[in-house]
Amino acid sequence: MSVVNRLSRWFRLAGLSVLEPIIRLLACDQPRVQIGILLQTIVAPIIAFIMFLFLWHGVAVNIRTNYGTLPTPVQVFGQAKVLWAEHRQSRATVKKFSSDNQKRAEAFFSRANNFDELVKTTNDPLEREKFRRNSEILRQRAISTASEKLAAPPTFIDQIFTSLKTVFAGFLLASVIAIPLGILCGLNRVFLAAVNPLVQIFKPVSPLAWLPIVMIIVGALYTTDPSVAWFSKSFVSSAITVALCSLWPTLVNTALAVSTIDQDYINVARMLRLNWFSRLTKIVIPASLPLMFAGLRISLGVGWMVLIAAEMLAQNPGLGKFVWDMFQNGSSQTLAKIMVAVFTIGIIGFLLDRLMIILHGLVSFEYHNTSRM
Repeated sequence: MSVVNRLSRWFRLAGLSVLEPIIRLLACDQPRVQIGILLQTIVAPIIAFIMFLFLWHGVAVNIRTNYGTLPTPVQVFGQAKVLWAEHRQSRATVKKFSSDNQKRAEAFFSRANNFDELVKTTNDPLEREKFRRNSEILRQRAISTASEKLAAPPTFIDQIFTSLKTVFAGFLLASVIAIPLGILCGLNRVFLAAVNPLVQIFKPVSPLAWLPIVMIIVGALYTTDPSVAWFSKSFVSSAITVALCSLWPTLVNTALAVSTIDQDYINVARMLRLNWFSRLTKIVIPASLPLMFAGLRISLGVGWMVLIAAEMLAQNPGLGKFVWDMFQNGSSQTLAKIMVAVFTIGIIGFLLDRLMIILHGLVSFEYHNTSRM
């Protein structure tokens, strides 16, 4: 039973408490109670979702728009399969293009080697120079052919990964700024009083207000040649906008966590005569991690919501741009594809939240107590 208890605690820490009654049911631990919990946590949500789908279908067929009737769940699922098929076809085309280029490059290298052999066998200096030039031309052509890439437009799956890279870049930038500022605010009341008005002013600002300012500044400072730049201007603008809108929960929670550390910890640090850095790394940060991660979880959720609007305006090739392009397209499948994007955004947001819950659980005292059992 101790194994079941440990698994149950781990599931709760990972935000997967819905699996706990399944483990207990398999272990024959109060079967009736576990069946009741399963009915409440799994069966009831499934029934509610099915009812939602039926209600959606009934409403959709009775609402007409300029693009036709609203898409039904079946039509949305069909467009999801179409988008996946387009992605696979695009990848197959790119793979075939690369394979064909590789074969052409090998043929050029083979012909170049033949000219190298002719250079060794001929005695005429003019002929040798001619063969050597032909060999060099063929080798250069082989190298350029092998390195040539097919400029395929990004698919829906590519745009998902672009959005994920953008939101994590913005989230990491926000964390690098917010955590040190939050620690300083928690340790120094004067610094907190100085920063607090700025936090209260800038925290409610919409991403639609930040983005034009960010785009202007990035356009003026980020002057790297696009052909050699690591990141596009649209990516940088979107990531910075995400950071500006998502750093506040982390900053506030970190400051609160540091300022409310148990005084006993501080007294222990004084008794041990720890220097400032040791006190920070061994007392302040470990004691603040649970509440700090709660702020990081909120920040990531805010960043994911902000990202879609930022990508729409900055034209970063992610999910936001996909939704905007579908809206501009105006075809009969427009609404269905937008609904696919809506469900994708929601599911990814849910998974990101689960990820932060797991990380939050890993730094909690309960996890470390559980791991020792």
